Amino acid sequence: MATKKRKPRPTKKTSNQSIGKVAESVRNGLFQPKTLMLVATLVCSTFFFPLISKFMPDLNQRSEYRLKTAEIKIKNLPRWVPPNFLEQILDRAGLPEEVSVLDDGLTRQVVDAFQLDPWVADVVKVQIKSMPAELEMTLQYRWPVAMVAVKQGMYPIDAEGVLLPPAYFSVADTKRFLVIHNVRSTPQGPEGTQWGDDALTGAANIAEALADHWKNLGIVEIHVPQIKSADVEIEDLIYEMVTVGGSKIIWGRAPGSDHPGELQTAQKLGRLEKYREEFGSFDEPNGPYEIDIRHWQEISRRPLTAGRGRNLR
Repeated sequence: MATKKRKPRPTKKTSNQSIGKVAESVRNGLFQPKTLMLVATLVCSTFFFPLISKFMPDLNQRSEYRLKTAEIKIKNLPRWVPPNFLEQILDRAGLPEEVSVLDDGLTRQVVDAFQLDPWVADVVKVQIKSMPAELEMTLQYRWPVAMVAVKQGMYPIDAEGVLLPPAYFSVADTKRFLVIHNVRSTPQGPEGTQWGDDALTGAANIAEALADHWKNLGIVEIHVPQIKSADVEIEDLIYEMVTVGGSKIIWGRAPGSDHPGELQTAQKLGRLEKYREEFGSFDEPNGPYEIDIRHWQEISRRPLTAGRGRNLR
């Protein structure tokens, strides 16, 4: 019977020869002129660049890379923001009159300065160009949705209940916004921070929902419900609105409520529009009325004994 021949196993000598060939290849590659030059360049850069850089000109001080902070460009500045908006930001943050667009910390410095302003909700983008020196800001602004009537006066707020600077609003401006009544609290922080009252925040959310509708509907006020018991949850508060002719509209819970049976905001707005189309206004024909739009099947109303009016101008 024929036997199979076994293949000879590689000897240690053969293995050593292979290792030797690899080592020789590495040496040959390492000591090539191009490789040696690259290594020398890296070594020189590491040890000598810090010394050489001391004698190089400082580009940060070159005029073509310098920018006056008063010339910062701001995109889409809304009309309700004061005309000295940028000047206020620069003064508040203590930014220098001139900066270098090559400064690595410039973006962070500018972002921090703008985020301090009560009109700025967020810094969306900072675009810096070096030749010529230019800096452009894209911002997300806070916009007023209502005035809060308290004993101290009228305070503007945004849709999240953030206090806005009241100094830029005149008495006449109160007629350009919905007015929120029955607020017992006062602002808990400075301009640009939350009022600090969840019931007021709910009213602000309603004002935002009515932003494109309240004038046509003849609605002029939102009333914050009073919390008479510590057991009452904020999400269970029932808000009311008042029309120009004194009618009271029961809106229900604030937008975002997941209470069973609560209509969605779009459904409530649809109810209001439908009622106005059918009757002309919420005060006709023999108002003022109390109008409840919360029911699933119908809108209910009943006459009020007395009403009060307010003219829009």
